[in-house]
Amino acid sequence: MRYLLFAGNYKVFDGILTCLLSVVKRTQTKEPITAFILTMDVSYINKDFVPVTDEQIDFLRGVMHAYNKESEVKKIDVSELYASQFWRCPNEGAYCSPYTLLRLFADEIAEIPDKILYLDADVMFNRDFTLLYDIDVSDVEYAAARDHYGKFLLYYNYINAGVLLLNMKMIRETGALVKARELIRSRKLLFADQSALIRSTSKKKMLPQKFNDQKFLHKSTVVRHFSKRLFYFPFPHTDNIKQWNVEKVHSVFRYHEFDDILEEYLVLKSRFENGAQAEAATGESERRILRREE
Repeated sequence: MRYLLFAGNYKVFDGILTCLLSVVKRTQTKEPITAFILTMDVSYINKDFVPVTDEQIDFLRGVMHAYNKESEVKKIDVSELYASQFWRCPNEGAYCSPYTLLRLFADEIAEIPDKILYLDADVMFNRDFTLLYDIDVSDVEYAAARDHYGKFLLYYNYINAGVLLLNMKMIRETGALVKARELIRSRKLLFADQSALIRSTSKKKMLPQKFNDQKFLHKSTVVRHFSKRLFYFPFPHTDNIKQWNVEKVHSVFRYHEFDDILEEYLVLKSRFENGAQAEAATGESERRILRREE
C-alpha cells in the first residue's frame, strides 16, 4: 500500500481529482493507494471554509476503485483538533488559508502510517509517482525540493512544503511537528506552516527540483506544482493558474502533456456535477410532495 496525504476544504475537489488521476495514469505499480484528506469546518472565518463533502469523497473513491479496487480515499475531520490548538492563533489568517496548517497535525492522527507523501492539491505528476515515493527517507524527517523563489530570495536550501515525503516514525520521535505547532501558536510567521516546519526540522533530505517544479515543465519533471508564479510578458505580473484551469494551461503554459488526464477530469467533473444536480432536484421534488401532503 502507498499512502498520500492532502488537506483542504470542499474547494480542493478539482485539485485532488486531477492529482489522483495523474498518479494512477502515470504509474506502473500494481499496489493500491490510500489517500487521506484532512479537512475541517472553520466557517466562522470564511463561509467557504467548510469540509470536503462525503459526496466528494465517495466520488473520488469511485475514481480510484476504477483503477484498483483495493485503493481507498478517506476523509479525516480535524475540526476539534484545530480548535484545541490553533483557534485564534497568530497564523489563523495564513497567506493561503488555515487549511495549510492541517499537515502539521499528521503526527496526531493514528491512521497516518510511518511513510506518507503529502501533496498540495495544485500538483500533478508528469512521471511515475513511485520515483518520488520510493526515495529512502529512513534517516531524515522528510525529503523536499527547494522553493523556486525562496532559494533566491531567502537562502539556497529553503524548501517548498507543497510536496513532502514524510518519515512519520522519525517525526514522532523528534517532535518536529510538535515544535512547529508551538511556533504557529506563539508567533506570526511569514509563511505560516512552511516557516514553522523549516524552523522545527532536525534533519531533511534535499531533492532535485524535478520533484517539485514550481515554474517549468521539463521531460525530467516528476511533479509539476501549479503554484502562483511571476510572468514577465506582456508586463511583469503574477498569476495563479491551476491545473484545473484547462483553457489557461493550454493557452498560457502551452502544456499538452497532461491532456489525457485533463480530458478525463472534465468528463468526471461533469458527471459529478450532473449527479449532484439530479440529487438536488430529487430532494426538491420530495420536499414539494411533503408540503402538499401537509
